Amino acid sequence: MVPFAIAGIQMRISAEVSNIAQMASRLAVVMQRFPWVQMVLFSELCAHGPLPRFAQPLPGPSELVFCELAHRYDIWLIPGSMFEAAENRVFNTASVISPRGEVVGRYRKMFPFEPYEANVAAGRDFLVFDVPSIGRFGLSICYDMWFPETSRTLAAMGAEVILHPSLTDTIDRDVELSIVRATAAMNQCYVFDINGVGHGGIGRSTIVDPSGHVVHAAGSDEEVMPVEIDLDRVRRERAVGLLGLGQTLKSFRDRRADFPVYQSHGFDVTYLDSLGPLTIPARRLPPAAPAGGPQPALPPAAGGTDRV
Repeated sequence: MVPFAIAGIQMRISAEVSNIAQMASRLAVVMQRFPWVQMVLFSELCAHGPLPRFAQPLPGPSELVFCELAHRYDIWLIPGSMFEAAENRVFNTASVISPRGEVVGRYRKMFPFEPYEANVAAGRDFLVFDVPSIGRFGLSICYDMWFPETSRTLAAMGAEVILHPSLTDTIDRDVELSIVRATAAMNQCYVFDINGVGHGGIGRSTIVDPSGHVVHAAGSDEEVMPVEIDLDRVRRERAVGLLGLGQTLKSFRDRRADFPVYQSHGFDVTYLDSLGPLTIPARRLPPAAPAGGPQPALPPAAGGTDRV
């Protein structure tokens, strides 16, 4: 058994003021109550909420606070993500901080939730990192998981745990939770999908094991989820298959198809182009009545038939 303890923190997030003091407070309580925790994961855009007006360069003052907290508690810390101002653009970026208080990597969300996040630039690089003597971890942010290529790439790079901070405040959360389970099963890895509440989401964070079984499903209020995982479970599943059945990563490795759909040139994109631009749907208006034609009847007034 290769045990490792991760705590997901589902907390209330404000879009109007900084949440860093509250994050530090939650972290202090977690480490006092569960000192065996070795890594802590917050939700997407937890530090400053979902509005890009709080974007700042990285490294920056907010990230420095998190570095100090990671060093103080001797933990790996992924403080969700924050908007990063860089290259005259804004990225949605998650930092990975070691127990020494050092940033070992930053991941920029590859798939902003367009067209609703139209002013957020897309990242291009994947991020995996190693926890010495434990295993390899990969980072993904919210909408990224709707594109299975992102998770498959992390698994193909050796990620045994996918850390997935989210900010989902929309009515498609049920569908998203199905994707989380499918991602864990297809890639035979643990997935920690940590959502916020308040301006940071509707909660319902979930932790899934490499067999696709839900380890814990949170409710819709603030919650702390300390879970000890076993990295040997991942290695066993990948060696003999999910429940002794499908060995998906080996089949992916041994594939004969080159998947031309992923090639920017040489694939017929006529159908995809026919779908139209990536825009927010417009409000539908009722059809106009023909000029001079009959007008739609109005319902009778409350209380019975109109009288003259």
